Amino acid sequence: MNLRSRIFAPVLAVGMFATVAQADEAQRVLSIGGSVTEIIYALGAEGRLIARDTTSSFPEVAEALPDVGYMRALSPEGLLSVNPQLIIAEEGSGPPETIAVMQAAQIPFVTIPDGFDAAAVGAKIRAVAGALGVEAKGETLATEVAAQFAALDVATADPARVLFILSMQGGRIMASGVNTGAHGIIEMAGGVNAITEFEGYKPLTDEAVTAANPDIIVMMDRGGDHATADADLWANPAISTTSAGRARRIVRINGLLLLGFGPRTPQAVAQLHNALYGDL
Repeated sequence: MNLRSRIFAPVLAVGMFATVAQADEAQRVLSIGGSVTEIIYALGAEGRLIARDTTSSFPEVAEALPDVGYMRALSPEGLLSVNPQLIIAEEGSGPPETIAVMQAAQIPFVTIPDGFDAAAVGAKIRAVAGALGVEAKGETLATEVAAQFAALDVATADPARVLFILSMQGGRIMASGVNTGAHGIIEMAGGVNAITEFEGYKPLTDEAVTAANPDIIVMMDRGGDHATADADLWANPAISTTSAGRARRIVRINGLLLLGFGPRTPQAVAQLHNALYGDL
């Protein structure tokens, strides 16, 4: 079946739905993005979920749902195969061509703004709740999460310098600069990002690693081809010149918990703060 015919069949059902009902009445919801899926479960709306993307790994029960692919490499065929009435996606999902196909098929595609602080978490919760038509539940959840943030005390007189390493494939250090989830969570936990010379995630030279001189290294706790063993990290010549390398200080935290900026972010802040200072 070619792409055009595969699009046409769902349009008959979903396109007609879009003309007679609002997105907040949709009962077949496709969630794209781990934090969006977490929020839907936290709102008690998981009964409307019919599929999710690869990054949606929490709660564990979500992994039983059909997987339509990685959020930044979605195919029209994959999305249409589950016949959604509403797609709720984290900012950055795509590519744009796939979103355009959904719009042509008259399938509501709601993009949830991202952000890397406590206010952004609340805004994300409210946005997902609004898309589902459960605004009151969203306000309750956002208020609860805000109270959890307020209860944290991360102030410190001597902030730790933190280097977040995204990957070390081939011995090349890919690290976080500013305007990233890693930068945001480091600051929320009372640390200081050791790299502020650029935005996003970029490879570092050995000289840049030495100059950054982090007190501690943070990485995602991951497996497979992207995993980096402690022995390989400490054997890196540039890392060995830093305070973190000499003291062999590293913390690994689940990636979705650490960088998801969803309902569990207060937990992530507390866990990272404890790893940095051990006093929360």
